[in-house]
Amino acid sequence: MTSKKVIAVFGATGAQGGSVAKAILESKKFAVRALTRDVTRPNALVLRDLGAEVVKGDLNDEASVEAALKDAYGAFVVTNFWDHLSKEKEVCQGKSVADIAKRLGLKHVVYSGLENVKRLTGGKLEVEHFDGKGEVEEYFWSIGVPMTSVRLAAYFENFLTMWKAVKASDGDYYTLALPMGDIPMDGISVADVGAVVSSIFNSPAEFLGKAVGLSAEALTVQQYADVLSKTLGKEVRDAKITPEAYEKLGFPGAKEMADMFRFYHMKPDRDVQLTHRLNPKVKSFSQFISENQGAVKGI
Repeated sequence: MTSKKVIAVFGATGAQGGSVAKAILESKKFAVRALTRDVTRPNALVLRDLGAEVVKGDLNDEASVEAALKDAYGAFVVTNFWDHLSKEKEVCQGKSVADIAKRLGLKHVVYSGLENVKRLTGGKLEVEHFDGKGEVEEYFWSIGVPMTSVRLAAYFENFLTMWKAVKASDGDYYTLALPMGDIPMDGISVADVGAVVSSIFNSPAEFLGKAVGLSAEALTVQQYADVLSKTLGKEVRDAKITPEAYEKLGFPGAKEMADMFRFYHMKPDRDVQLTHRLNPKVKSFSQFISENQGAVKGI
């Protein structure tokens, strides 16, 4: 029996990394080396039971990254801005992985990237959790690492947490406060990303050197609200908030999120058709919400 090529999956106990690790294990074409900071976490043990080699790997520790990438064919790399809220740190982590991947001669890295909004808008907009990933994307390509970047649309999961519908103060209805106006916003469930990434690893010739925008579908805020109305059995309306008003909401990161929505107004490239080709089972928002009814009704 020939031993399978190894793909190292960073953040394997997180939402994106976990989805990728499971999908690659299911496809049975590659072996998975799952990296996590804590190998005793329940999610890590689940991956081990599914057949992954689970190893300690920390993006802040170059020696552990080097050990994890040794003899690997490829890697899925995801960094988490929200861990530390520092663009500089995220860029530093990403570039360090790129340097090690280059030195060890990895054949295919799939990087969870995003656009460098600050550069694309000439400094008009600044979205740090995009911009850092954009810088890392550019660095991977500039040093000649064979890399595909996947750029995710907004997570459907956000509608269960920070974007959940809020009860109106002046009546028996709920509002959805996303400053998109009538412009459709692309979305996807993070759980559906794994199968897409697995397909990309299976087709290197088609995807090396490319950025792939992922989206299950694009809906207006009112269309998202209509889906939520059906499940809640309560009317949900678009709050019709402007980016300027959103910016003044005063929560940490309000300005950055407002700039992200302003960038979404520019319709960044997310390819619904390609996403469905790479993962034919990708869920629509309506399917996602019906599968998460409990969480939705919990609001």
